[in-house]
Order: sequence, then C-alpha cells, then structure tokens
Amino acid sequence: MVFEFTQDCITGIDTIDDEHRNLFALLSKAYNLASTEYHSDYYQEVKNILAELEEYADTHFTHEEEYMTQIRDPEIIRQRAQHTFFRDKIREYEFVNIDHEEEQQRVLTELVRFLAKWLYRHILSSDILIGKLPPLEEWMIRENPCEFTEDYLTGIALVDAEHKELFHIVDKANKLVKSFDELSGYDNIIEILNELKEYTKEHFTDEEEYMEGIQYEGLSAQKRAHEAFIDKLENIDLDQIDANPQEYLQELLEFLLGWLINHILYTDKKIPLH
Repeated sequence: MVFEFTQDCITGIDTIDDEHRNLFALLSKAYNLASTEYHSDYYQEVKNILAELEEYADTHFTHEEEYMTQIRDPEIIRQRAQHTFFRDKIREYEFVNIDHEEEQQRVLTELVRFLAKWLYRHILSSDILIGKLPPLEEWMIRENPCEFTEDYLTGIALVDAEHKELFHIVDKANKLVKSFDELSGYDNIIEILNELKEYTKEHFTDEEEYMEGIQYEGLSAQKRAHEAFIDKLENIDLDQIDANPQEYLQELLEFLLGWLINHILYTDKKIPLH
C-alpha cells in the first residue's frame, strides 16, 4: 500500500510540499514493513525508520518554522507546539526495547497509526494555512474579522446560510473572550465552543450531502478537511482554558476563523452549483 500525497495536501510552498512527500513515502515504507505476512527480525529496519523520522523532524520543522517566521505567520506558535509533540512522540521509541520480533511489530503498528493520523490532520488543519493568513499584526487590527462578507459567498443558498451562522457563532465567542469574566466566563466559553462544535458537525454533514448529491469529485478531500477541523474542536485543551483563558482562547479563535476563511475561499467556492 502507498499513502498518497494528494492534491488537497498541497500547500503551494515547494520546499514544504517536497518534504511532505518524503514523509508520505516514509509512512508507506513503515506500513509495508508492518503489514508483511512473514515477520522476521526487523530490528535494524525499525531503527532506520525511527532515525529517518527524527532527522526529518529536525530538518523539515526547521524549514517550516523559518519560513513562517519570515512571513510573520500567525500560526507559528501553534505549529511549534505541534512539532514538539511530534518530536517527543518519535523520541519515546528510542527507549523501547525492540530486540524481540513481537515488540518490533508492535512499535511498527503503533508508529504507522500515529503517523497516518498525525500527518493528514496536521497538514489539512494547519500546514494548508501557511502563508494564507494575514500576518498577526494585520489580523488583529481589522475592525471585525468575524464579519461574513460577500467575498465568502459560494452561491449555494444552504451552504452560505450555514457559513454565515458559523461566523456569527465565532463572533459571539470572540466578543466573549475580549470581555472575559473570570466568575462566569469559563462556563460561557465552554457553552459557546460546544455550540460551535455541534453546529459545525451539522454544517459539514449538510455540505457533504449536497456534494454527494451532485457527485462532486472533491468530496473525499472535503471530508478529510472536515475531519481535521472537527478533530481540532474535539481536542480543545480545557486545562489551558482554565489556566490561561484569554490567551489560549484568542489563539484558538484566530485559528478557527483563519481555517474557516481559508476553507471557504479556496475549497468551498470550488463546489459547483446544482
């Protein structure tokens, strides 16, 4: 099996895209090794894959972060955190004893599952935004970044109405964060984030049903992007909200709004009218 680097994973930045292709190839190598019916001693092969992954992380993440720093990308802080998580996960395997074939097989299987999930979701929910969001300083001085404008219209009535409602919910959350009240703010924030999550799921279902009804060829890519966004909403760090509510929530809302804008402008607007 080959994990394909598909069109929806392209960022448009040649260096980053080429390095992503290499990681997909490395994932395919690990998968083919893990799924081979005859299991012999893979000690050196597993060690080589782990070494390649660690080298990849050091090289690729450095290139990606340098580029983002150069263009003052507002997602740089969040990207660094995700990169650190990836590095730490790979380095955990350095301390695992893989002398025995059973452990080699377990490590390979775990590694493939982690890489497949992390890679697709990281690219589709984070990397795809690189260079597409305004620099942080410009973003913050917009009068109302949550306003739904004609630029976001797709011409599909149901989709446009639901997009408008999503912007409205994000706007409510944004106003709540800016006027955060420590006594009741936490509960209000959790309530509105749950509202955003549930409405987003409803919207993605409606949008996917429409695309399925017109047999839209981009449906699979859309579903992957939707899953990545929902995963973000499902994995909001409640401890961070409790510890640093305004800072964490402001960064979260900037990401959510940025993703939504990018997804509408560069993906949803390609959906043809029925």
